[in-house]
Amino acid sequence: MHSSSFNPLFDQAIDRNQSNSIKWKKYQGQDILPMWVADSDFKVPSAITDALQHHVEHGVFGYGQAPDSLSALIVERMAQRYDWQIEPEWIVYLPGLVCGLNLAVRSVTDDDQGVLCPTPIYPPFRSSAKLAKRPLTTLPVTLSDEKRWLMALEDTRVAPNSRLLLFCNPLNPGGTVYRRNELEAVADFAQRHDLVVCSDEIHCDLILDPSCHHIPFASLNDDAAQRSITLIAPSKTFNIAGLGASMAIIPNPALRRAFLHAKAGIVPDVNVLAYTAAEAAYADGQAWLDQQLAYLRRNKQRLEAEINALPYLTLHPIEGTYLAWIDASALPVSSPFKFFEQAGVGVSPGADFGDSHFVRLNFACRYELLEEALRRIDIAVKRLR
Repeated sequence: MHSSSFNPLFDQAIDRNQSNSIKWKKYQGQDILPMWVADSDFKVPSAITDALQHHVEHGVFGYGQAPDSLSALIVERMAQRYDWQIEPEWIVYLPGLVCGLNLAVRSVTDDDQGVLCPTPIYPPFRSSAKLAKRPLTTLPVTLSDEKRWLMALEDTRVAPNSRLLLFCNPLNPGGTVYRRNELEAVADFAQRHDLVVCSDEIHCDLILDPSCHHIPFASLNDDAAQRSITLIAPSKTFNIAGLGASMAIIPNPALRRAFLHAKAGIVPDVNVLAYTAAEAAYADGQAWLDQQLAYLRRNKQRLEAEINALPYLTLHPIEGTYLAWIDASALPVSSPFKFFEQAGVGVSPGADFGDSHFVRLNFACRYELLEEALRRIDIAVKRLR
């Protein structure tokens, strides 16, 4: 890498081995690069650490509540970035996005009512239905003519007792950023079958294709809004997932009451430091985010070019997220996941998402580490020929 392209914010090697990082602890002591779970290796914006240090110096960590200033920032952010007008009272704060998926299932469906979700998909989608013992129908995610991963709706037979559609945009895995007409097709489908849509939009700030723009499902029209639960968080955007600050935005008062009722007494409140970090991120993190997006775009271009130049592997264009969904179905091996691991690259097994022929690789890391991962993959693949 040329020194002229060095970015001190993102090229800095930060040792995460002693930080109780799930990502790095998994392969500690082994020569395997951790590129699996979806957190980045980047140091957060200084505005976040400054705000946290200020709170820590205060020295009191009693029960907290969501600051009105944070809710105001979220309202402003949704309006300015996504042309979505929301009200502060629609926001329900959560200590993580996964509990939001589980609360959606438990608050929207009764014991005999079904859940629909795309597959392959982020594993907690399927487990949220399973844990609540709800019948699950999967909607296959297929490759469109334009080589984009989209949820197939037209051939789906929906059981009459289906009540909830779990949706993901940008799509994890696959990286698709849904266009307006594609979202309208989802909304029509939901209206036709009278479904509530829980839309996981946690990666909405991480749009890597400059021609794409994130559109919140609930912003389409009033019908979409009234049947929606939208899940967002600053956690992936600003690498603060370990602090646990997420939000459900629920315009429909009856849906919101049911959601709050399912949450009561089980899901804890957000901790005070998480509120502090979220507010600092949304208030002062934009300049850092712009640089991170430029850095991730560079990583993405390098990854797409290198993977697609190799035999056996295919990577279709990633529009959003920092997660590559690599098609390894042509690899002459029994387990693509184990093949990558043996090559010294720790990825997420596609089987966890619903397709064992794929692996998911997290490229939110310094460029030098990505280059080393690609070098290892290149050697391992060429050895098979």
